[in-house]
Amino acid sequence: MSPEYATEGVFSTKSDVYSFGVLLLEIVCGRKNTCFYDDERPLNLVGHVWELWKDGKCLELVDPSLEELLDGDEVQRSCWSLVR
Repeated sequence: MSPEYATEGVFSTKSDVYSFGVLLLEIVCGRKNTCFYDDERPLNLVGHVWELWKDGKCLELVDPSLEELLDGDEVQRSCWSLVR
C-alpha cells in the first residue's frame, strides 16, 4: 500500500508505481513486504531495504537462490539507479 493511500486514502498513478516497486523488491529479496518485525525497529520491506542501502549492504537484499546468477557490481549499480 502506498504511503499516500495509507495516510490520505487517495489512489493515483504514483500509488501504482510504488506498489509495482514493492512487488519487484519482493521478487528480488524473496520475502514478502509484511514479513519484517523487530521489537526495537519495526520495518516493512521498503524500510529494511532502505536500511541495507544506507549501510552499504545492498547485496544482502538479494534472495540467496538468485545470488549465483547475479553479478555483484551490476546489483550495486541497479540499486543506485533505483534509489536516485
